[in-house]
Order: sequence, then C-alpha cells, then structure tokens
Amino acid sequence: MRPDPRLKWTVLGLVLAQLLACRLARDLTWRWLLFWAYAFGGCVNHALTLAIHDISHNTAFGSGHAGRNRWLAVFANLPVGLPYAASFKKYHVDHHRYLGGHGLDVDVPTRLEGWLFCTPARKLLWLALQPFFYSLRPLCVHPKAMTRMEVLNALVQLAADAALFALWGPKPVVYLLASSLLGLGLHPISGHFVAEHYLFVKGHETYSYYGPLNWITFNVGYHMEHHDFPSIPGCNLPLVRKIAPEYYDHLPQHHSWVKVLWDFVLKDSLGPYARVKRVCRLAEDRL
Repeated sequence: MRPDPRLKWTVLGLVLAQLLACRLARDLTWRWLLFWAYAFGGCVNHALTLAIHDISHNTAFGSGHAGRNRWLAVFANLPVGLPYAASFKKYHVDHHRYLGGHGLDVDVPTRLEGWLFCTPARKLLWLALQPFFYSLRPLCVHPKAMTRMEVLNALVQLAADAALFALWGPKPVVYLLASSLLGLGLHPISGHFVAEHYLFVKGHETYSYYGPLNWITFNVGYHMEHHDFPSIPGCNLPLVRKIAPEYYDHLPQHHSWVKVLWDFVLKDSLGPYARVKRVCRLAEDRL
C-alpha cells in the first residue's frame, strides 16, 4: 500500500504528449483532427482520467499528502478540457463505501436510463453518450454542495483552455474536448465501464480483466483486487493476484473489453438495468 513514485512522472508525460498533439492539431483538417482525437487523444485522455482515479486514492504521494494528490489530479485534468478531478474524488469515495447503494453510488444507472436504453441501437447510443451520463447522473441521483477544490479545479481548467485558445486558436481546444468525448464514449478502452460491475454472471457484481489494455489504463482491469484494496496503486495490483491467486483466479473474469461492449449491446440480459442495487445505511463520516 505504498505510493507509486512513478505516477506523477507518467502523468507529466501524458500531459506533455497532449500538449504536443495540440500544437500539431492546429494544422490539421477537421476530419483528421477528429480521427486523431479518437485514435490517439482518446487513449491518452482516457488514461488520464484513470490516472485521476488512481490519484483519488492518494496513491501518488500517500494519504499523508492529500493536498499534493489533489493538485496532481487537477494537473492531470488539464488535457481533458473540462473540470473533472475534484468532483470525481468527491463521488468516488461513495462508490467504494456504498457499492451499488441506492441514491449513493452514482456509478449505477438511473431507472430512466434502464427503461429508455433497452434495445441494441439504444444501448449503443447510451455507450456513446457515457461522458454525459457520468457527468450529469451525480447531479440527479446524489447532489452535493460544491467544494472549494471544485471551484479551484474549474478556474485552473478554464484558464488553461483560454490560454490554449489564445496561443493556438480553436482547433487544439476542440481536439482535447473531442478526445475526451470520443475516448470516454464508444471506444475500446471504455469497455471497462461496463466490465467492472455489470451482471455478466449471476451472483457476481465485480469482475477483473487481465488483458493488455491494462498497460495503458493503470491496471484498472484488476478491479476485484482494487475493490479489495483501494489504497494499493494500480502498478501493484498484479502483485495482489500473484500473492493470493486462490482468491482471484477462480472468479469470473473478462478477456476482452471489446467483447464486453459487443455482448452488452447484443444480449437481452445486459443493459443499464443489469446492476446490483442495494439500500445502504449511511456511515458516519470521520474524515
């Protein structure tokens, strides 16, 4: 459960990669800009959101340096284009504390989503619009007061976007926003959104994926291990399975996030309703 000393450098490299891509994007046609936003920028920005996920567990500097972790998350947020990191931290704690909790875990789709997106075409649309649902669902399901860190996150993000626009024009800003919307929507990496907690096998609500996409997603596929030990950084989650294979190897697991998306769209048994939902008693907040 020690911090990952390489995480901050990995984040720096990804942010600089997107900054270079922004410089190149200003000379692209709109068609090629959208292509590279999906093929390259989508991968990088999705990876950065998962870096923010890892950092939200204080894995960059340790729990004794919460402020440093929060500001690193704000820095990792810059290429995403919209303020995200501080709000994610606020709600993600509840996802772990009240997994599937009615009105508490905003990762669980609403009743309206389950009713509306119930056919293959509609489920495909729902997957493409994931960034919007993940952004708006918390405001409907479990609204919370805005924090000081969220305000600072928004101000830093708006300043960065404005500076980019003033320096290189609109195309780099559009490239970053498109990277986030496309990379978090109907994209191979986005299979992890569905793979983690949807009921592919009766009686199992959390699944791991041990495939190669973990290399660019901070091992978010090791999801059963992550929920068992949220304070272990992604780089060390494979060690958990290696140390205790008898707890993980026999469990249902996914082998392809693309197949997860394929099955989700085409199988009638899968959809936004295919989640465990429970009533949870609020824990006393001692933080």
